[in-house]
Amino acid sequence: MTNFADDMREFQSQLALGRVQAAYQGLMQYMLDLKTHFTNQFPDYAVSGSLYQGTMDMTYFAVVPETLKQRGLKIAVVFVYSSFCFEVWLSGYNRQVQARYWQILKDSGWDKYRLVPAPKGFDSILECPLADPPDFGDLDALTAQIEQGTLAFIQDVEEFLAKAG
Repeated sequence: MTNFADDMREFQSQLALGRVQAAYQGLMQYMLDLKTHFTNQFPDYAVSGSLYQGTMDMTYFAVVPETLKQRGLKIAVVFVYSSFCFEVWLSGYNRQVQARYWQILKDSGWDKYRLVPAPKGFDSILECPLADPPDFGDLDALTAQIEQGTLAFIQDVEEFLAKAG
């Protein structure tokens, strides 16, 4: 088991190589470009003005169709560092909304997407992998893959909620 001092020495060593910074800057630029893409392509959706950069756990932005906003829900397009993939999540604007819809989904038995194990301790309700692994060698294709998966996820969630009431 390593300790903080050992971890910091390794971190410094990796930063000295210069590739970590370049990769991180490239990922942040891609996420900003992806957010701009959603803003431009889907003007009916509210897209968050800022990018949540996280603490190297996740980086995301929100996409909010009006039908979900009315329910206190949002969609997050997320890069998850631990699995090194893109996902789309259904989340609530607050913990109470999140717990309410988690229970509705759990009780329904709807299993089209991964329901998180419990409403507490998670930033999402439902999760769906979009690009696992992502192909950073073809950003246009990656963007199209993320867009298509996100739109399908939104449609499925909206249809489920319309039926659930």
